[in-house]
Parts: sequence; structure tokens; C-alpha cells
Amino acid sequence: MSYEVSIFIMDISNSSKENIGNELSEYLQQLKISIADWTQNIVVTKISHRAGDELAVVCSGYASAYTLAFYISHIWKFTDHKPYFGLSFGDIQEDLSIINIETWIHPLMKQARNANDYLKEQQNRLLFRFALPDFSGEKGFTVFSKQFETLINTSLTLKQEQMNEQTEIQSLVCSLYLMLGQQNKVSQYLERTTATISHHMKQGKTQVILHAFYDIVKVLDSLDTQDKHRLTDQLQTNIRQNVLNHLHDYFPKERRL
Repeated sequence: MSYEVSIFIMDISNSSKENIGNELSEYLQQLKISIADWTQNIVVTKISHRAGDELAVVCSGYASAYTLAFYISHIWKFTDHKPYFGLSFGDIQEDLSIINIETWIHPLMKQARNANDYLKEQQNRLLFRFALPDFSGEKGFTVFSKQFETLINTSLTLKQEQMNEQTEIQSLVCSLYLMLGQQNKVSQYLERTTATISHHMKQGKTQVILHAFYDIVKVLDSLDTQDKHRLTDQLQTNIRQNVLNHLHDYFPKERRL
């Protein structure tokens, strides 16, 4: 029997600078706990905190890892030490629930590592990159895995350009809108007028960026033959609810500009 999974390997930019290693390591330990809470009873998830500044996650469903990575990037605390994610997805023959991620060896994990290593070497680093195995001779979408890899990475590159053009307040508004879902709630939290929030959303291309994320998730879900799209919806709902329960911790007063 095959199991559909997705993977990310996350690393942190400039983690060796400014004597911040211990603080980052503690933050990743907290994030590991948060991911377990976000995914509990929704998707099977294995998490490993490695080498101080690296997090490896394997979870059921083609879209789950990218969904987690996207939300992590929007609640990330250290603006001068941003995370970046090498991603992959596909099928495995083992039941994920019994896998020991610390010793697990699989081509999908290697591809996620390759994607992470590619980002590591880039001067203008993207947040996300997918790398997929070459499924020559397979049926379905997998026969075009490398073409799909090119298309999805092109989409991610274009989205990154739009995110890079955001000002600090536009980025904050985008993240809060992702969590809160309504302009008036963002307005209330930031103590700004709805017109001001609407302006920042328009100038920061919030809707374009978030729709691109939702579209990528929908495409990944559509490839999943085990009908995981409802689980992805539940996963996003659970992440938002967990963040909202601690909103002042994720977006403290000093971040409200």
C-alpha cells in the first residue's frame, strides 16, 4: 500500500550571526510543539529538530507540508533571520505513523534536502522551493513531475517578488489578514481605519499573494487520490484558531507599527 505524504526541511538565514543561535534553537523547539498541536488529529506528522537551526517535517497529504511552511513564514518572529523551506511530496510504501524520522531514508527526503541546499546557495533567497523525484515510466501526474516542479517553482518565484516589494506594515497586514480573514478585524487589532487597512492590502497585493497560496494548495490537493482536501481545510482552520488564541504572542504590540 502507498501513502501520500509531503515534506519540508526548514533552515534559517544568518543563524550563525549575532550570537542568536541559542534563542533560535529554543524558538524552534517551541515551533515543533506548535506544529504538533496544529496537526493533532488532522494529519499524521513527524517532526525533527536537527542541528540547532533545522526543522524537518513529514506529514500525510500532498499539500500539508507547504501549508504548514506558508503559515510558519507568516508568524515567524525573527525578521532578520528568515526561514526557508525545501519541499517535496509523493508516495511512500511505509505507514507514516510508524516511521522514525530520525533514521528514515527515502528519495523524497533527499529531494527536500536538495531543494533546501539549492536555496542555501542563493544570494537572493526564496522562502520556498520544491524538488520532485523523476518518476519516469509512472502514470498520472508523476510522469510530468519535473515539468510540474518547474511550473510550481516559477509560481513561487513570482509570488516571492510580490512579497519582497511589501513594506513592513503591508507584510504585517497580509499576515494578519491570513489569520483573521476580515479587514475590519485587522483594522481593530492594529487600531487603524478600515480604509487604511484596505490601502495597505491593495498596495501590498495581499489578495494576489494569498490567492496564489490557496491555488497551489488546491492543485496539490487535486493530485492527492486519497481525498485530503478536507483535511487541508481543517488543518488551516486549526492553525488559525491556535494562532488566534495567542495572537498577542505572535503579533505583539511592538509589531503593530
